[in-house]
Amino acid sequence: MHVRTSSAVSLSSASRRCPLIRRLVVTLLLPLLTVAGSTLFAPGTALAVPAVAPSAGVVHAAVTGPDTPCTSSDPVVCSIREMTPEERAEAREIRIRYHQLLDSMEHVEERMRAEGRSDEDIARVLVAMRNEAKDITRAGMSPEAVKALEARNMAKYGNPLGPTADQQFARYGNWAAVIDAATRSNAAIDQELGLEPRR
Repeated sequence: MHVRTSSAVSLSSASRRCPLIRRLVVTLLLPLLTVAGSTLFAPGTALAVPAVAPSAGVVHAAVTGPDTPCTSSDPVVCSIREMTPEERAEAREIRIRYHQLLDSMEHVEERMRAEGRSDEDIARVLVAMRNEAKDITRAGMSPEAVKALEARNMAKYGNPLGPTADQQFARYGNWAAVIDAATRSNAAIDQELGLEPRR
């Protein structure tokens, strides 16, 4: 809603005309992922997504203008800095929803641990859920932004949604680290949108 791992969340003129439809799509898809997570990934358990107040975890975002060169090494951060205030507000709202989905993943992890599942089982489920969360939050983005995100991930991982569990295992070397990475968010993007990063 690592919205790391991401590219610009810009809005096309067509998407500006339909903000209600975009919000409805994202709002309706959030519970779907929650139900899917509890049903498919942790059989026999119910999953509750905790409410996240928009003001929770607020940090100060960097203040830059269109004439200020972007010094960040993250192209997503630079793209956010080019947004209008309205685009930035909507990007922040989408990011908050993404954080809510990451919260739901932690509940799935807790339930799977209670069932005695292995770190590998949990990691595979959480990586899949994280990629689904990215897909769901992209429903509120412009086609251009989604295309940029997918191109970046294809170049980096060979997958439009991001790395697979096996790619993450190759990177981190153990399943516990993959689990930790799956529920972290990209700190630079969070801070740029005025949110507390998830660690």
